[in-house]
Amino acid sequence: MEEQCHLYPLRFRPVYKDYIWGGQRIIQAFRRDVPPDIYAESWEISSRDDGMSIAENGPWAGHTLTEIVTALGPRLLGAGVSPTNGQFPLLIKLIDSRERLSVQVHPDDAGAAKWGGEAKTEMWYVLDAAPDARVFAGLLPGVDRKAFEAAIRTGEVRSLLRTVPVRPGDAVYVPGGRVHAIDAGCLLLEVQQNSNTTYRIYDWGRVGHDGRPRQTHLAQALRVIRWKDEAPVKLDPRPLPAPPMNAYEEIVSCPFFRMERWTLRSPTSLKSDGDSFNIMFVAGGVVNAEWAQGTDTYRAGTTVLVPAGLLEVRLQPTKTGATLLRIRRPTNVTGA
Repeated sequence: MEEQCHLYPLRFRPVYKDYIWGGQRIIQAFRRDVPPDIYAESWEISSRDDGMSIAENGPWAGHTLTEIVTALGPRLLGAGVSPTNGQFPLLIKLIDSRERLSVQVHPDDAGAAKWGGEAKTEMWYVLDAAPDARVFAGLLPGVDRKAFEAAIRTGEVRSLLRTVPVRPGDAVYVPGGRVHAIDAGCLLLEVQQNSNTTYRIYDWGRVGHDGRPRQTHLAQALRVIRWKDEAPVKLDPRPLPAPPMNAYEEIVSCPFFRMERWTLRSPTSLKSDGDSFNIMFVAGGVVNAEWAQGTDTYRAGTTVLVPAGLLEVRLQPTKTGATLLRIRRPTNVTGA
């Protein structure tokens, strides 16, 4: 089938998760036509069996992301990108923390290789936040394993966590091995390695749907926590060259993903040299897109996967402008 299909920006059906801490901000903020329920997460791009993306537009409609990765290979992923165990290498989510999430940690690559599980480095981009919103990311200086275990026993974990106030437009980096939690009142875009290994450490005395405390994974967590965690927490945007009237900023660049924020007031192009796929998330406004064989319109809350082999997508914001988040693997792909 791939030989018969031109390349085009792919949209996928969101996969929603009804975790107990979620609310309805995802569907309300982005006017999604779904019935009222708990929508803690929306998996926007995923090739995991527990949340598989299915294309909803163009010739690939009805096919899973895994099928498309298998069929298109480097035409989708890029010459410089390898699939993760045959799957798409990133997982893109929206998160609505109506309530506080558990304190947790994920293994980094070294920890996963030694102890099992899947490595997971992630970052959060704040789309909206309550006036006093915050996240917890990392331990305070000097906290060691002994002090941390004691705090878990006494229920004083919060006092050892680094508190990070957040507001819309902020970005927080969470490498594997960093203890973290999202507090109530945040609407986030999460970019992460393709992993669902989470070691829950502390759940604030909460119970699950069955009325019982949710399972914790303290032994696994203690093995993979980085006790000396010096990586940055809140990320400072770095200006990039941009066309007139527009602004480009690098939000984060790590071995697993790169994010840029494009503030658009005039037409521009998303260009690729074929090394990496591009993901576009419209954080605000409306963008009209045009490529060699088609057009589409992307409103706020739209996530699009642009194949690496599609070398140019022309973008026209509406009169009110638009904010676009561009996500890719850190290769030599360039924008203009």
